[in-house]
Amino acid sequence: MRDRFGRVISYLRISVTDRCNLRCRYCMPDGDMLWLAREDLLSFEEIVDVVRTGAELGINKVRLTGGEPLMRADILDLVAMLAKIRGIEDLSMTTNGMLLEQYAVDLAGAGLHRLNISIDAVDPGSHRERTRGGDVQRVKAGIRAARAAGFERIKLNCVVEESSNEPDALEVAAFAEETGCEARFIRRMELTAGQFWVVEGGSGGDCPRCDRLRLSPDGMIRPCLFSDVAFSVRELGVKEALLRAVETKPESGEQCHTTTFSRIGG
Repeated sequence: MRDRFGRVISYLRISVTDRCNLRCRYCMPDGDMLWLAREDLLSFEEIVDVVRTGAELGINKVRLTGGEPLMRADILDLVAMLAKIRGIEDLSMTTNGMLLEQYAVDLAGAGLHRLNISIDAVDPGSHRERTRGGDVQRVKAGIRAARAAGFERIKLNCVVEESSNEPDALEVAAFAEETGCEARFIRRMELTAGQFWVVEGGSGGDCPRCDRLRLSPDGMIRPCLFSDVAFSVRELGVKEALLRAVETKPESGEQCHTTTFSRIGG
């Protein structure tokens, strides 16, 4: 698929749940969250239908996100179903690592290719403060378990306020080198203000090269994270929703007032 600006769209990010076991300050509000009702979530069969149709149109890369994807019941079944779809060459997941130690072996066995693990600090106190209760030792154990399970390419996602020269970011960079992982530094974004930057060590935020669409847990295809435009796969049908998203993909991100990071992923 090619959009109006000549970009080849080949990447689909799928948020499988809006629920999370952390309350990271850049993602979750201080107050209570209004979660999607269980019946509003796409079923695994619906997600597979989206990916299979997308693969027929040229999607070859899929990433599972959240919320925290490992909180979705029976997530291993979904991974196994997606891994069997012809044309999907790269199947990955972004996780906060808190549950990874217990899932790593089974994720590899189900056919997951790669992992991105969120770790904004390696200091226990700083990590706990940034995530409102996270345990960095569990995250480290998850990284070790992923390595032992055979995941060779692991990226560590670190959110920074302004640059990778901040103390916590420098420690994450050192930890990444020590463990043989790749570090990616993501400057804190603001959806409603339209503030975003190119990811250091990655391709996110680089609008001229953007190749992705996003699928929300309730079945909305979004052409851009920083846009209010969305198309329902349930109302329009999968193929039509995908094609409309590609046709309306903006040249660059603007603002978004109709979703949150916790519901659609960063």
